[in-house]
Amino acid sequence: MARFSIALVGFLFLCLSTVALAQTEDMKYKDPAEPVIVRVWDIMRRMTLEEKIGQMVQIDRTAATAEIMQNYSIGSLLSGGGSVPRPQATARDWVDMVNDYQNGSL
Repeated sequence: MARFSIALVGFLFLCLSTVALAQTEDMKYKDPAEPVIVRVWDIMRRMTLEEKIGQMVQIDRTAATAEIMQNYSIGSLLSGGGSVPRPQATARDWVDMVNDYQNGSL
Protein backbone atom coordinates (compact mmCIF):
# COMPACT_ATOMS: atom_id res chain seq x y z
CA MET A 1 0.00 0.00 0.00
CA ALA A 2 2.86 2.39 0.84
CA ARG A 3 4.47 1.79 -2.57
CA PHE A 4 1.19 2.55 -4.28
CA SER A 5 0.83 5.80 -2.31
CA ILE A 6 4.37 6.90 -3.14
CA ALA A 7 3.83 6.09 -6.81
CA LEU A 8 0.53 7.97 -6.82
CA VAL A 9 2.07 11.05 -5.19
CA GLY A 10 4.94 10.94 -7.69
CA PHE A 11 2.53 10.68 -10.60
CA LEU A 12 0.43 13.59 -9.33
CA PHE A 13 3.55 15.71 -8.85
CA LEU A 14 4.62 14.96 -12.42
CA CYS A 15 1.18 15.88 -13.78
CA LEU A 16 1.02 19.15 -11.85
CA SER A 17 4.55 20.10 -12.91
CA THR A 18 3.65 19.53 -16.55
CA VAL A 19 0.51 21.66 -16.26
CA ALA A 20 2.42 24.50 -14.55
CA LEU A 21 5.12 24.41 -17.23
CA ALA A 22 2.56 24.45 -20.03
CA GLN A 23 0.82 27.47 -18.51
CA THR A 24 4.02 29.52 -18.25
CA GLU A 25 5.05 28.64 -21.80
CA ASP A 26 1.71 29.99 -23.03
CA MET A 27 2.33 33.48 -21.57
CA LYS A 28 3.98 35.09 -24.57
CA TYR A 29 3.33 38.61 -23.24
CA LYS A 30 5.86 37.95 -20.47
CA ASP A 31 8.59 36.76 -22.85
CA PRO A 32 10.94 39.62 -23.81
CA ALA A 33 12.33 37.45 -26.63
CA GLU A 34 8.97 37.54 -28.42
CA PRO A 35 8.29 40.38 -30.89
CA VAL A 36 6.28 43.25 -29.41
CA ILE A 37 3.29 42.61 -31.67
CA VAL A 38 3.09 38.99 -30.48
CA ARG A 39 3.23 40.12 -26.85
CA VAL A 40 0.56 42.78 -27.41
CA TRP A 41 -1.84 40.39 -29.16
CA ASP A 42 -1.28 37.78 -26.45
CA ILE A 43 -2.21 40.10 -23.61
CA MET A 44 -5.10 41.66 -25.56
CA ARG A 45 -6.72 38.27 -26.11
CA ARG A 46 -6.48 37.57 -22.38
CA MET A 47 -8.26 40.79 -21.39
CA THR A 48 -12.02 40.98 -20.99
CA LEU A 49 -14.04 43.61 -22.82
CA GLU A 50 -14.53 45.42 -19.48
CA GLU A 51 -10.75 45.51 -18.91
CA LYS A 52 -10.15 46.88 -22.41
CA ILE A 53 -12.75 49.60 -21.91
CA GLY A 54 -11.30 50.46 -18.50
CA GLN A 55 -7.84 50.87 -20.02
CA MET A 56 -9.23 53.54 -22.36
CA VAL A 57 -10.78 55.54 -19.50
CA GLN A 58 -9.07 58.44 -17.73
CA ILE A 59 -10.56 59.81 -14.51
CA ASP A 60 -9.65 62.79 -12.35
CA ARG A 61 -7.34 62.00 -9.47
CA THR A 62 -9.75 63.53 -6.96
CA ALA A 63 -12.39 60.93 -7.89
CA ALA A 64 -10.00 57.98 -7.83
CA THR A 65 -9.53 55.43 -5.10
CA ALA A 66 -7.54 52.20 -5.11
CA GLU A 67 -10.86 50.34 -5.15
CA ILE A 68 -12.14 52.22 -8.20
CA MET A 69 -8.82 51.69 -10.00
CA GLN A 70 -9.06 47.95 -9.47
CA ASN A 71 -12.79 47.41 -9.95
CA TYR A 72 -12.97 49.35 -13.21
CA SER A 73 -9.47 48.64 -14.62
CA ILE A 74 -8.91 52.40 -15.01
CA GLY A 75 -6.21 53.13 -17.58
CA SER A 76 -4.97 56.51 -16.38
CA LEU A 77 -5.46 59.38 -13.96
CA LEU A 78 -5.65 63.08 -14.70
CA SER A 79 -3.65 64.96 -12.10
CA GLY A 80 -3.63 68.54 -13.28
CA GLY A 81 -5.15 71.93 -12.65
CA GLY A 82 -4.03 72.11 -9.04
CA SER A 83 -4.90 68.52 -8.24
CA VAL A 84 -2.16 67.67 -5.74
CA PRO A 85 -1.80 64.99 -3.05
CA ARG A 86 -1.86 67.73 -0.39
CA PRO A 87 -0.96 71.42 -0.14
CA GLN A 88 2.81 71.97 -0.43
CA ALA A 89 3.23 68.35 -1.55
CA THR A 90 6.74 66.93 -1.56
CA ALA A 91 8.19 64.50 -4.07
CA ARG A 92 7.58 61.75 -1.48
CA ASP A 93 3.87 62.71 -1.32
CA TRP A 94 3.60 62.33 -5.09
CA VAL A 95 5.42 58.99 -5.07
CA ASP A 96 3.20 57.69 -2.26
CA MET A 97 0.05 58.82 -4.09
CA VAL A 98 1.08 57.13 -7.34
CA ASN A 99 2.12 53.96 -5.51
CA ASP A 100 -1.26 53.79 -3.73
CA TYR A 101 -3.10 53.97 -7.06
CA GLN A 102 -0.78 51.45 -8.69
CA ASN A 103 -1.08 49.00 -5.80
CA GLY A 104 -4.86 49.33 -5.99
CA SER A 105 -4.77 48.63 -9.71
CA LEU A 106 -2.83 45.42 -9.30
